[in-house]
Amino acid sequence: MSPLVSRPQRLLRAVLASTALCLLATGCASFPEQPSPAGWSAQPQLTPQAGPTPELPGGLPQAGGEQQGGQPPASVPPPEGCKDFSPAVVATCLNPISGVALTDVNQSTGVVTALATERTTGKLLKVTKDVDPVEVASFPVDATSDGGLTGLTLSPSYGEDQLVYVYLTTDTDNRVVRIAPGDTPKPVLTGIPKGPTGNRGVLGYDREGALLVATGDAGNPALATDPTSLAGKVLRIDAAGHPAKGNPTTGSAVLTSGLRSPGGICVSADGTKTWVTDATPTADVLYRVDAGKPLTTPAWSWPDKPGVTGCASLSNMMWVATSNTPGTQMIAMNPEGAFTGKPEPFLDKENGFGRIGPLVALDDNTALAGTVNKAGGTPISSDDRVVIIVRDAASGGSKD
Repeated sequence: MSPLVSRPQRLLRAVLASTALCLLATGCASFPEQPSPAGWSAQPQLTPQAGPTPELPGGLPQAGGEQQGGQPPASVPPPEGCKDFSPAVVATCLNPISGVALTDVNQSTGVVTALATERTTGKLLKVTKDVDPVEVASFPVDATSDGGLTGLTLSPSYGEDQLVYVYLTTDTDNRVVRIAPGDTPKPVLTGIPKGPTGNRGVLGYDREGALLVATGDAGNPALATDPTSLAGKVLRIDAAGHPAKGNPTTGSAVLTSGLRSPGGICVSADGTKTWVTDATPTADVLYRVDAGKPLTTPAWSWPDKPGVTGCASLSNMMWVATSNTPGTQMIAMNPEGAFTGKPEPFLDKENGFGRIGPLVALDDNTALAGTVNKAGGTPISSDDRVVIIVRDAASGGSKD
């Protein structure tokens, strides 16, 4: 990913910085009612930069009304049905969310628009604050195990082509599907093995614009080590589903192998570090991806299995979401990607949003996330929600 900041990025920074000042200084956190969108259309819009970690400025309010800079938290009333008064909430009353992606920030109001996927319903939704969700696409999915509609990412050139990619489980296989405005969804990569478990898959992009596809082992650990199988791998493909140029083995989509049930994949802003989370029989784990080398030794493991899912690789921190316990965890990290601390919880109490599934970095302090409280948590009336969360200066892993 280029370190240069594009003009749309600068505009985006200005819009949200202005919004943040309004939120912090005057409490004007209400978002105006917007007309219900007519559907999925290619409208002129401000989009994040290409690549796996589009940048946004920090400064949006923290979960539960907390604010940065040591300022006292603003009073946020409890939700009333699907109406959630937290300015950090983008969408409410969804089914458990499996994927999120930022698509637009209104330059006049600062209102955020995003895409979200529901694992069990197979729906891809366009969501905006205080506007009813708009169904972009709906897929027949098999969600009887850990599969369903589990992965979502935007094209690295989304601002121009409006392409969206999803990972889903059908009656016969797991696959990657592309959605274009005004067109029927098109399969990109099919035939990823399906089994009684290990069907979950997640998507991302690397700095060259290749699509990264983390796949489960379909309940058969032998497939994860089989170089001829698409199961249990991190695959690297182009927009047409073919092996990307520069892969370790010419003609093979396999970047690395050894996964069981991946929950998140993330790439650092400078593109030098790629990470994937996984659920093994004995622990939740985080691997650093080294092209051509199997995933054998975790960079970190959680024997208590909090349900590590989405991740964000920040400049000095690894940020992971947890779907079995409330909140997120942060591990202090040096620029080379070595951990200098141990995980510390963040947003794990009443100031959080409960259990979180997908987590996507927007900048070095801010992430877009989706909750999964209806899938075993303690949901409130406005769950499940798409939210923007901001880490504060005090959050992060403790020193060993």
